[in-house]
Amino acid sequence: MNEYGRSQGSPVEWSVVESAIGPLLLAATDRGLVRVVFHAEPRVREKALTQLRDHLGAEPVESASGLLTGAIRELAAYFAGELREFGLPLDWTLSSGFNRQVLRELATGVPYGTVVGYGDLAGRVGQPMAAQAVGVAMGSNPLPVVVPCHRVVESHGGLGGFGGGLETKRRLLALEGVLPEPLF
Repeated sequence: MNEYGRSQGSPVEWSVVESAIGPLLLAATDRGLVRVVFHAEPRVREKALTQLRDHLGAEPVESASGLLTGAIRELAAYFAGELREFGLPLDWTLSSGFNRQVLRELATGVPYGTVVGYGDLAGRVGQPMAAQAVGVAMGSNPLPVVVPCHRVVESHGGLGGFGGGLETKRRLLALEGVLPEPLF
């Protein structure tokens, strides 16, 4: 077992797919989708694959047996405006403790087209004074878009931070009808 509780050598498959917010690297194990990476240009892709190899103890293989079929289909439907709730199996291996608790609440408790404040989300997991820690959890999210950290905003209405960049966050919120379409 590695430090994330996974057996060494479990299969990890990956693929890069185009989306309305640029190329996304998707990776899956036999448990489900394990990683989504924004801006998956070659340098970013190589870094992400190295991290997956180090954390999961297996050599990632470019989409071999179809572990990513459902994720690719659902993400395409989401970006086409046809899917409002992901039904994918998720592998939570890359998240633990408080971060995992917050991300699971986010995944199940903040529906499409809505937003939640960092402090509100902290309160939902029983830690009302942990808004800053919720921000750290959002930054550690291994499954952005599917686990919608773009829906977490500042209490005064600001967008807050976002690992994929604020323009990406604006585009995702515009897609969901929370913000007007951004100007390009």
